[in-house]
Amino acid sequence: MYSTDVRDVLSQLVSFPVLGGESNLSIMEYIKAYLDEHGVAYTLVPNEEGTKTSLHCRIGPAVDGGVILSGHTDVVPVKGQPWTTDPFVLTDIGDEKLYSRGSCDMKGFNACCLAALPDMVKADLKKPIYFAFSYDEEIGCLAAPELAANINSHYTEKPQFAIIGEPTMMEPVVGQKGICIFQTSVSGSEGHSSRIKQEVSAIHESMRLILWLENKMNALIGEGKTDDRFTPNHTSIHIGKIDGGIAPNVIAQECSFCWDVRTIPGDTPEGIYEEFKAFCDQREQEMRKVFPGFKITTEIDHPAVPGLDTSEDQEIVSLIRELSQKDQMSAVSYAAEAGQFAEAGFEAVICGPGDIAQAHRANEFVHKEQLTLGVEFMHRLIAKLSE
Repeated sequence: MYSTDVRDVLSQLVSFPVLGGESNLSIMEYIKAYLDEHGVAYTLVPNEEGTKTSLHCRIGPAVDGGVILSGHTDVVPVKGQPWTTDPFVLTDIGDEKLYSRGSCDMKGFNACCLAALPDMVKADLKKPIYFAFSYDEEIGCLAAPELAANINSHYTEKPQFAIIGEPTMMEPVVGQKGICIFQTSVSGSEGHSSRIKQEVSAIHESMRLILWLENKMNALIGEGKTDDRFTPNHTSIHIGKIDGGIAPNVIAQECSFCWDVRTIPGDTPEGIYEEFKAFCDQREQEMRKVFPGFKITTEIDHPAVPGLDTSEDQEIVSLIRELSQKDQMSAVSYAAEAGQFAEAGFEAVICGPGDIAQAHRANEFVHKEQLTLGVEFMHRLIAKLSE
């Protein structure tokens, strides 16, 4: 038997309704108290306002070659979703599943880390284990770069590996797509809809820009820029929100739309943006002949999240095979903090309990068996680093 029941820890973690963008100090108070109880010193990495914080700590000796276990503390909203249980109470209805917001994404992994902590502390570790818990992952992986940088600067030794515990059904993942979100605003000239050729409709011009983005995605596919590890197997460009116009018979003066780019390794959002900007410049030159004040502006909604492309020859691949007891490596199309830890110099993979298909939906759950596998994973890590 292990020292701590992972379900007890998970029940505590999911009780904190910390949404992305909100203060996470409440859940961090619980984690800090838990670490204090087991005599583990920790370091906080707060935001400028002090309303949110990341946390990292080391268990074991201050020597090179340790393993970072990384998870985020925030979840997505539940408002408007048809939950049949209280989303912030871990609920067992007897079907081998545990229901709550965050049970899968990704407090299940955090619970596995904390449940194994007493045994980590007792073990004769030859290399250290680090916890790294972040905030605001769900609104753009905002805190991970500063957290990873602080780990690099805080410790005299150098951790080698980072395991990011997003839900993968405990399958090792060595690739993730990057993401960048943009907002484009178009300013035209309003007027009576009968004057469509004498004015410049911001909506009409936005449609041209959106069509260019869709054509660009298809062009990348046509050029053979694909990676079959991913579904879809190409860089995707998606327009998720559009706003413009005031009435059917009024030429729209303003229109804006939000779009995201999810890149496979080898493509970059910067490259796509530069081509898009060149097309926007052409449209501005053309339409200013009709209305000199015509303007297109595009801003990055938040910093780009890099993808992950861990190569087969990196040491972490053999390590994750041993810990997961799985030989097959895979890739995922969602964004995660793994690419950010890789950019900070750590060999990174994604591996955690739960199915991503259950994330962000009503009645989110994690299979009990997945938590068991997650805790077993932690104890294989303890044994490995005690050799």
